[in-house]
Amino acid sequence: MTGHAVKEKKQAGNLEKVALIGNPNVGKSVIFGLLTGKYVTVSNYPGTTVEVTQGNVSLDGRRLLLIDTPGVNSLIPMSEDEKVTRDILLTEAPSSVVQVGDAKNLKRTLLITLQLSEMGIPSVLDLNMIDEAMDRGITIDTGTLKALLGIPVISTIAPQRKGLKELREAILLPKQSLLHIKYHPLVEDYIEKISGLLPSTNISKRSLSVMILSEDESLRDWLKANVNEEALSEIEGLRDECKLKFRESIGYHINKTRIEAAEEITGKVLKRAKPEGGQMLNFLGRISMHPLYGVPVLLAILYGIYQFVGVFGAKVLVDFVENTIFNGYLNPMAAKVIKLLIPIPIVQELLVGEYGLITVAITYAIAIILPITATFFIAFALLEDSGYLPRLAIMSNRVFNIMGLNGKAVLPMILGLGCGTMAVMTSRILETKRDRIITTFLLALAIPCSAQLGVILGILGSLSLKATIIWIGSVLVVLFASGFLASRVVKGERTEFFLEIPPIRMPNMTNIAIKTVGRIEWYLKEAVPLFILGTLILFLLHKLNLIILLEKAGSPLIVNFLDLPAKTTGTFILGFLRRDYGAAGLFKMAQDGLLTPVQSIVSLITITLFIPCLANFFMIIKERGIRTALLVTAIVFPTAFLFGGTLNWILRYFNVSL
Repeated sequence: MTGHAVKEKKQAGNLEKVALIGNPNVGKSVIFGLLTGKYVTVSNYPGTTVEVTQGNVSLDGRRLLLIDTPGVNSLIPMSEDEKVTRDILLTEAPSSVVQVGDAKNLKRTLLITLQLSEMGIPSVLDLNMIDEAMDRGITIDTGTLKALLGIPVISTIAPQRKGLKELREAILLPKQSLLHIKYHPLVEDYIEKISGLLPSTNISKRSLSVMILSEDESLRDWLKANVNEEALSEIEGLRDECKLKFRESIGYHINKTRIEAAEEITGKVLKRAKPEGGQMLNFLGRISMHPLYGVPVLLAILYGIYQFVGVFGAKVLVDFVENTIFNGYLNPMAAKVIKLLIPIPIVQELLVGEYGLITVAITYAIAIILPITATFFIAFALLEDSGYLPRLAIMSNRVFNIMGLNGKAVLPMILGLGCGTMAVMTSRILETKRDRIITTFLLALAIPCSAQLGVILGILGSLSLKATIIWIGSVLVVLFASGFLASRVVKGERTEFFLEIPPIRMPNMTNIAIKTVGRIEWYLKEAVPLFILGTLILFLLHKLNLIILLEKAGSPLIVNFLDLPAKTTGTFILGFLRRDYGAAGLFKMAQDGLLTPVQSIVSLITITLFIPCLANFFMIIKERGIRTALLVTAIVFPTAFLFGGTLNWILRYFNVSL
């Protein structure tokens, strides 16, 4: 261990500890990442194979050590993961607990809350995925829930960072719950007797007594280390005595009592909207999941999305915003003002030149991408609020199983057709790191964004139907083959596909507006800075004449292997910096007669599979780390050219005409 690592470990040992607790698949790790950033340590918990992640979090001047515990369904352990989580609470002595719960499954969440309450540890309850609860017509009266529990209750949407500020504030003010579950009088009597024989520890004697009466064998080692033999023998005698006096299993009674308490609280704070629309919507809801009849429903919806996003958003709105507003008024006005106020040529060029931050970065982010993503966000919100998205996930589950994923991966894939940068961020909804890595890889390799796709379709429109079929078939072959191989290389367990199906209903326009505005705000905060950074790098490459050098270095591969004109090299470089720029370069070459039909299809497939744009690359670094981003690039780059070169050879060998 290095001196720096030893110092960090020593500092971590002196920090106040906060444990992050929750059921599996509730977004707990996403919350952990948002609170701590990327500087975390991962290690096996002593004596186990279970990984525990720790990271520092700074809140209002206070530094805390946040411990991300394994997901649990109970704190009376039934698995090694649950034992590790219970032991962290018992031996690591966290000063407080942040419980992350699934807002859609409040009763299941409260079963953990009740056990934490019994332990007497100050806590905060974070109801995550509140948007998904709304989609299912579920509303939770958090004010009443807070009053019943006596602890802070926060609602969050982790991927959008909604509620994160309130959660950070609540972590500084945890409270001990007011809840007190009463068991059968006989059980209560023995809880009191056993409690008198237990030492004081981080969790309450009452909680330990309940575990003992529930016959929690995993607690025996701790008892041996902390209780003398005489007291331990008396504790075990009291447990056995209670078992003989009680008619049913004590563990069953304890669990049943907790379930009844959770159901009672849930009934007081949760309301579920009645399905709207009657028989017609219920019929649509049923057929949309049917293996046969669901396909035309899916195709109709995809066609509607294409018309709204691909035609109205990507063509009509982009043309108006880019050409009429930005190129017609804003950019010329900005150029005049900057030349008047800043008489320094290099600064003028940086801001409004060929690769200017205003004329390229802001124009691209706001005029070209924003109309597309905004229309996509509206369409996405409509699908969410109607209850169709879970059905789409079910329809596509078998297909995605081929790639080692489940149906949930369809959501970032669809978003990738709008904007790959946004899709990488949305992959946070997937449960495991393995699924997120595979999805990120496939998004980078084989999913063209709408800006690029629009230009590609323009070129294909001038070719034959055969060319379009070859392009679609090639992309799908690469997508499924790469996903299949990746699922066998990337380590980690495959996640089971469990999905709650809400009723089909008419979308609520208020919900649509709130979600769309929130996601646009998310886009502006997360993605626009990346476009600015990418354009700045492009400007520097241009000024240092490195673009010309890159073109010369890449020409042998482009000319000799892909059999394309040398000028095509520049379009691939631009394709990395901005995806649609690369495709647009090919479009211009095809218009000018510089590409044959075979060269057109080879170049289109290669640039479709080519490494993601710079903004997307930076987003992969942000979400998955620099190592994963470089590894993805190292695989995607040769795959694109190898497949393009192979296709070129096949088409020419068999003399295929397009």
